[in-house]
Amino acid sequence: MLRLRTSSQETHSIAAVIFDLDGTLVESKLDFRAIKDYLGCPEEVDLLDFVEQLPPLERQSAINYIQSQELADAEDARWLPWAEKLVENLTLTNLPLAIVTRNFSQAAAIKVESNQIPIKRVVTREDAPPKPNPKALLDLAAEWSINPSEILYVGDFLYDIQAANNANMHSCLYSPDEEQDYAELASISVKCFSELWLHLSNQDNS
Repeated sequence: MLRLRTSSQETHSIAAVIFDLDGTLVESKLDFRAIKDYLGCPEEVDLLDFVEQLPPLERQSAINYIQSQELADAEDARWLPWAEKLVENLTLTNLPLAIVTRNFSQAAAIKVESNQIPIKRVVTREDAPPKPNPKALLDLAAEWSINPSEILYVGDFLYDIQAANNANMHSCLYSPDEEQDYAELASISVKCFSELWLHLSNQDNS
């Protein structure tokens, strides 16, 4: 068991950690604005929601295009700074770890395998409704028999924080470049994962 010290200086027991993948553990160069422009998706509309409401033939064509972009991105994805060290440290605690991503399974598998990410449990958009829907997070909590309030979800985007909040989990916003205007929605916001480890390294052996 770990203890998380939040931005408000509260401390909470953490019995498991779940990560986002793109932009959190590994880099991603997906240009969502360009993908939306190509598919005719309005900028303010979620891409996956837009695709879901398309007629069947157009939907499949859009899915094929998105997956082709994801696969191209997966080939070059590498660990982000300090992410590998954080995961390595967490594996030594023997806490359950998982990845929940909006990627499709083949792209996610390439990124996990090529970087030798030692997290076996990976949930993609083919396994559960995509974030900010909390179902994937809640399913993992049930699978582990852990109260959601004792799980930390780590991600780099608004949907990650919303999903964690919807699941009643603690959340860490990874924001290496600049503070996001939704950072206050997260339990904690960090620029580097070394900061997160410092907030987690107070182990509770009770």
